[in-house]
Amino acid sequence: MTRTRARFATAVAAPVLLALWAATPAAAHGAPTDPVSRVMACSPEGGPDARSAACRAAVAANGSPFTAWDNLRIANVNGRDRQIVPDGELCSGGLPAYRGLDLARVDWPSTRLNPGAALTMRYVSTIPHTGTFRLYLTEQGYDPTRPLSWSDLPEQPFAEVRDPALTNGAYSIRATLPKDRTGRHVLYTVWENSSTPDTYYSCSDVVFPETKPEPETTTRKPESAKKPSAGESTKKPETTQPTESPEVARSPDSSPVAQSRTAATTSAPDSGPSAPLLAGGAAAVLLLTGGAALAVRLRRR
Repeated sequence: MTRTRARFATAVAAPVLLALWAATPAAAHGAPTDPVSRVMACSPEGGPDARSAACRAAVAANGSPFTAWDNLRIANVNGRDRQIVPDGELCSGGLPAYRGLDLARVDWPSTRLNPGAALTMRYVSTIPHTGTFRLYLTEQGYDPTRPLSWSDLPEQPFAEVRDPALTNGAYSIRATLPKDRTGRHVLYTVWENSSTPDTYYSCSDVVFPETKPEPETTTRKPESAKKPSAGESTKKPETTQPTESPEVARSPDSSPVAQSRTAATTSAPDSGPSAPLLAGGAAAVLLLTGGAALAVRLRRR
């Protein structure tokens, strides 16, 4: 009698349990672990990241730990992400159970990346599904002290990957990062399933190097083009004419000897005959002058 009642109870309960199982949403599915997502970093499996100030604040704001780190999903979105997920609640997907992920902070656990570099995202999946991953990166000028809004993201993703291979429990999503990002940003990942009606959302905080100013290029000028230093003259040195000797300057004599001496002392150096030659020339002039005067006198006699 007891066995009969047990069999009857099982037969009655089986359809009910099956219906409940079918109506229950599929189990948890996944989230990015590299670059680490906020939900993964702040989960009990986040290791040292879970003890960070940002994660402790997120758990406190949440009211409970992020145990279901791989279950941040919304059903029946069908590509209407911007209409379904409110501004300021992108990281939580608008779900109250994950609201702590929307805190506007600059100290979230982050991953360092380089602009324009190749990216391989590791998206851990506890249950594999087919679907398309869309990757967005906040625009340059994004302010991490304000809640993330759709206006912070470009209209189009910088990468879109459909049905990547699942290897060792994770999807490898390969893409090339934009080249113009510097500082702190958010890598926003949307995983729209095709095998279920669910869409998953996640925020990964990333940091790009700050732009460094280019060093100034110093062009050396040729020696001939250098500017004169302080005190130097820009004029070419002039040839200094020697002054008259004291003897000539004191004598009012305007005789040919005095004129010859004056000419000799006022000539520029190396521009004419030397002083001895000029003296000889003066003597010759006196001799010729005297001879001419003597000849005139002899004729008159």
